Amino acid sequence: MKNLETRTSIRKYAQREVSNQLLHRLLSQAERTQTMGNLQLYSVVITRSEAQKAALAPAHFNQPMVTSAPVVLTFCADFRRTSRWAEERNAQPGYDNFLSFINAATDALLYCQTFCNLADEEGLGYCYLGTTVYMPKQIIDVLKLPKLVMPVATITLGWPDESPAQSDRLPLDAIIHDEHYEDYDRSRIDRFYTAKEKLPENQEFLRINNKETLAQIFTDIRYTKKDNEAMSEGLLETLKQQGFM
Repeated sequence: MKNLETRTSIRKYAQREVSNQLLHRLLSQAERTQTMGNLQLYSVVITRSEAQKAALAPAHFNQPMVTSAPVVLTFCADFRRTSRWAEERNAQPGYDNFLSFINAATDALLYCQTFCNLADEEGLGYCYLGTTVYMPKQIIDVLKLPKLVMPVATITLGWPDESPAQSDRLPLDAIIHDEHYEDYDRSRIDRFYTAKEKLPENQEFLRINNKETLAQIFTDIRYTKKDNEAMSEGLLETLKQQGFM
């Protein structure tokens, strides 16, 4: 059985059903996650059909696990349900703003992480798809998300059909700051990143991409300034479309 210390991202899944009973139990248990004002500002869309998975795949850059996983879960920041509750109870909601999106997105991401922890304990495998905020309009169209609902996280879910090695992590000293933030000078960067840079798999990345440093893999290929700016514009436009700005 997996836990946080042994977890890995699973991209290959066995042809074995994830029952609704199990899935709903884990989603229900995850509702004990902390939430702003006890409002539970999230919803999750469960996708099982081949047609819907195929429709979602382009928004996730057609990563194979989107169509091969038994289940795809889209976690949404959701202020629509709370707003509709207010309207039906003679109250005036004021949640069509960016702060409300941040609050709902935080709720949804916390809920998603709690669900992932519970899935680990059951022996399920999953992969977090960061592409959700890159192409939100397509996801909104496929899932028919109304105003004040915004997708913020997606995971593919199933029973593992692989045992990948764990990804490396930075040492704890790299991320903690006692009492105040201590900025990163050259010596600290060297201390925290040299081991990562020397990993054989990362050295291979440099070779096949003809790059000098591992950082260049991220800045020049994986997460470029041009792409970040273009997708930022798309994200802001979608937040406006969904009524959060």
